[in-house]
Amino acid sequence: MMLRTPEELRRIQGRAREWARVLKLPFRQQRWHGHAGGFAGTGVGSSLDFQDHRVYLPGDDPRQINWQAYARTGTYTMKQYREEVRPMVDVILDASASMFAFPAKAERVLELLSFTVEAALQNAASVRCCLVSGQAHRLLELETMQSGAWVDMLESLKGGAEAPMLTRLPLRACSMRVFISDLLFPAEPERLLAPLSSKNGRGIVFAPLVREESAPDWQGNYEFVDAETEQPHEHRVESDMLARYHQAYARHFELWKNAAVKNGIALARVNADEPFLPSLRAEGIPAMALEMG
Repeated sequence: MMLRTPEELRRIQGRAREWARVLKLPFRQQRWHGHAGGFAGTGVGSSLDFQDHRVYLPGDDPRQINWQAYARTGTYTMKQYREEVRPMVDVILDASASMFAFPAKAERVLELLSFTVEAALQNAASVRCCLVSGQAHRLLELETMQSGAWVDMLESLKGGAEAPMLTRLPLRACSMRVFISDLLFPAEPERLLAPLSSKNGRGIVFAPLVREESAPDWQGNYEFVDAETEQPHEHRVESDMLARYHQAYARHFELWKNAAVKNGIALARVNADEPFLPSLRAEGIPAMALEMG
């Protein structure tokens, strides 16, 4: 795995704070439940955002009586204000080896992770982070994620080529779930993605990619190494085999995008061969995985 030193991780986090001022997670697209905060909730609260009137009931706070309306009608009515809550963001990082198979891809994974955490924190969200590989997962303290100490845990989470079991994760009800994964595993997309929208969750997938995987120009004899098992295997690549690979790759992600739409999940692929903000914006905004700051 090609990872970065703590100093390099801190530099990425510094850039991520700037990126998170330009692009935002789509908090305004959702009604929130939870602790007091700065976003509109589904209930009635004590913010300054007026919502409606209702008839006074015994036990109501008399300070909320609309005395002007009483002077006109002789009826006690209550002013209702929109509840303001603190959103919850569950950040899930696919820790499989393929995520770190190429230097540019590994860096884009770290950038996406840092951006997601910073974008959540800048909106005072409650953030929970989790590493997942196959059936194994590890919940992380926010400090562990921000310090970069989580990279030392990756070796203990080897799940082979097995798809991550998101059903095992303690995802919070009504949270925004951001899954960072290259989606390069043999799995039924709809079944894997379904937990991201369960329990009234809002699912978002950021899928990093590199040209070496999406548009290779192989020709001739190669010794390939399986990213998950590290087993080598030799192949001679002819033009017809390369064409079949390109078709299979395109079909693979067509299935994932269709499954995401069916489950109400925003999926944005993020090219690691391009600068971060333009690459993230290219699919993130149209897919409603992001909004402009």
